[in-house]
Amino acid sequence: MTGAPGFGQSLGLDTLVRLKRDRRSSLAGGGGSFPVPEGMTAPLGCDAVAVPARLGPLVTPRLPRVGCVYADGTHWWWIVPSDSDDALPWPAPARYSPGAPLPGTARLIHRPEGTLPYTPPIPLYLALCRVTGTTPEWSRPLSA
Repeated sequence: MTGAPGFGQSLGLDTLVRLKRDRRSSLAGGGGSFPVPEGMTAPLGCDAVAVPARLGPLVTPRLPRVGCVYADGTHWWWIVPSDSDDALPWPAPARYSPGAPLPGTARLIHRPEGTLPYTPPIPLYLALCRVTGTTPEWSRPLSA
């Protein structure tokens, strides 16, 4: 059966995730054109985490795997799977960008081996917390 689900039908998790990604991409102006180099695939969609350029060289050595990284004179952007911000507030001054919109001045400065462009988001988050002196969200005391 094709088309929209009718009465008594339910949407599967894959469909719900795809719909959320499509909505976020259109809201971000991503329109599905991700900054993925030729020969790479992005089966999980693409978002980006931007940091000031001065932090880039401090973060990279702390990562077990570095995916595609783009840079211009002011920022570095790591490509992460879509929705890597769910329940995860990235530490300032990092900015999370759904749909991975990059300025036209950004150039690829690191391309990983293989076909996947992703930097694993949890190690990236922890590295950013470390270099910014931020306590990871899950380590903070609960408010009463």
